[in-house]
Amino acid sequence: MTGVSRFLGARVATALEADPRIERVIGVDTVPPGTPLGRTEFVRVDIRTPSIAKVIASADVDTVVHLNLVTAPAGPRPKMKELNVIGTMQLLAACQRSPDMRKLVVRSSAAVYGASPRDHAVFSEMDEPVEAPSSGYAKDAVEIEGYVRGLKRRRSDLKVSVLRFASFLGPGVDSPLTRYFRMPVVPTVLGFDPRLQFVHEDDGIEVLRRMIVEDHPGTYNVAGDGVLLLSQALRRAGRPSVPMPAATLSALGDAGRRLPSMSAFSPELLRWLTYGRVVDTARLVKELAWRPKYGSEAAFGEFVQAQGLSRRIPVELFDRLTGGLGNSG
Repeated sequence: MTGVSRFLGARVATALEADPRIERVIGVDTVPPGTPLGRTEFVRVDIRTPSIAKVIASADVDTVVHLNLVTAPAGPRPKMKELNVIGTMQLLAACQRSPDMRKLVVRSSAAVYGASPRDHAVFSEMDEPVEAPSSGYAKDAVEIEGYVRGLKRRRSDLKVSVLRFASFLGPGVDSPLTRYFRMPVVPTVLGFDPRLQFVHEDDGIEVLRRMIVEDHPGTYNVAGDGVLLLSQALRRAGRPSVPMPAATLSALGDAGRRLPSMSAFSPELLRWLTYGRVVDTARLVKELAWRPKYGSEAAFGEFVQAQGLSRRIPVELFDRLTGGLGNSG
């Protein structure tokens, strides 16, 4: 399993450790986990290097779970692309050469569908983006899926599952999106109220666990049932909002390179907060004979409750923060 030192990887490892049918769990990452992993064996390795092939070969690995998709800007863009794309290429090359490999599970993102004013009302797995992502992790996810399809052509014996997750939410999730919703006054794009979908962390872990211990090859959208308008989400979180021109929010994103508190405004996230995105999960529900425990609204509610966001900030503080721009939330 790649990315085991991150929140998602650590939780998936914990779920797999509890399954007596799984003989051995090996987690790899570039830094040690922050919390103990039980019987998961940690190997410090950079998947961008050929060393990952040695780990897979020496341990007779039969299932690879690739969770190491970096979705939050964490330094220069070239480094992020290296981690996502070059790392995936090295990992897939190692999988291709391994005679023991039989299954690959890949974390992808619903961001592969892009976000534009001409989008489909709902994206199924068969739909192509109206405007292909041109930057950030969304573009990386498109490239990663392309390399995975190439591996499937070369190794038709492998069972490959690709999971296009909506945005994760829940008590334990820390991301640019959760930081956006925690801002004391939330800027929104003037004239837009996008439809949003979320997947609760617990449901995301369960889908990954099922894909790992069972055989469900194919590509699947993963999201909670239903949608929330951004305005509805902000009301539930008790967050006052200030509509701003898209260009102003883009400038805030540029400032985020210097100010971590503004890191929410990457170009791909800004487009999502403008146009939204909704995916159809019927294929996943039918394949697993299962529905998420949390709908999008319930997942957001869990996040709000855990963060203590439902209480509005005082009007006087809002006025100081916005300079009297007025409250639209």
